[in-house]
Amino acid sequence: MRMRRRPVRLATISHRPSAGADGKEGTGRLLKEAARLLERAARMGADLVAFPEVYPQLALSDPFHHAEPSEGGTLEEVCALAKRHKLLVVWPRVEYDPSRGVRNTAVLVDRSGEILGRYDKMFPTTTELEKGVIPGTEAPVFETDLGRVGMLICFDLNFAEVHEALARGKPDVVVFSSMYRGGLQAQALASRLRAFVVTAIASELGLIIDRCGRILKESTYETLAVAPVNTNSIALHMDFNWGKMDAMLARYGPVLTFDYHTREAFYVIELTGDRDIDELVKEFDLETADAYFARARRLRSESLARFQKSKTAAGSGRPNRSGS
Repeated sequence: MRMRRRPVRLATISHRPSAGADGKEGTGRLLKEAARLLERAARMGADLVAFPEVYPQLALSDPFHHAEPSEGGTLEEVCALAKRHKLLVVWPRVEYDPSRGVRNTAVLVDRSGEILGRYDKMFPTTTELEKGVIPGTEAPVFETDLGRVGMLICFDLNFAEVHEALARGKPDVVVFSSMYRGGLQAQALASRLRAFVVTAIASELGLIIDRCGRILKESTYETLAVAPVNTNSIALHMDFNWGKMDAMLARYGPVLTFDYHTREAFYVIELTGDRDIDELVKEFDLETADAYFARARRLRSESLARFQKSKTAAGSGRPNRSGS
């Protein structure tokens, strides 16, 4: 699959289904409802659709007593629906595998109906742990045809370890499937990762958030919300990048747009056409936020080391030559 960042549409399905996967009748009703929503999302031009946490078991009194087999259950039909509508789908559920135990998992299905990857909830709640749910140990980021996609689940949002693991993968889009809404925490995650965040919640108020934490779309009484974004974009700190805007515009003109987030001292560059945003960063020697903050840390450490050396030299009575 060739990754090509570009203008796309992200979708959240945020509600509690009317039936759960607890028998032929319940599973049939659940999948019929999911099929209707996926068809609607496809007709609205969605490229990626996210469902809430443990979606097939969400309407049941104890989701963790109804784990699905990792290679079966509702996932087979969801893969077929993803292929039919040419959608990327995040399908979270409780699943069981003899080698992995019971997991609270989000499955990423690609447009061809193939399983692209899984994310296991790294921080199950204390109740989940008492019920035997096994924690995940990593937060992988997967290459898709619209950019890099990462996932996290509900209680994970409270833990820096998950944020840091996701940050290492440099995602373009992060899906947060959850029982609770996330709110400002989800906006802060988008700002921290400089990624689009889609929250799919087991009630109303699912969000689609831009790379700097601004809400683009919110679902209210309607279950489905869709928003256009351009994943061929990057959020940069204004320091040392601000003065290069005119040179970029002189070269590329209106295929290049800027979105300013003055309060946070960031601006987002969006690029349309065939050129990837990473190529633009390299061409104009733009400094990414990660590189800028790493440079600041390094310079800070060097400054402290010089100061300590100066103190040591002064204490021993030797001349201070720290400036030479």
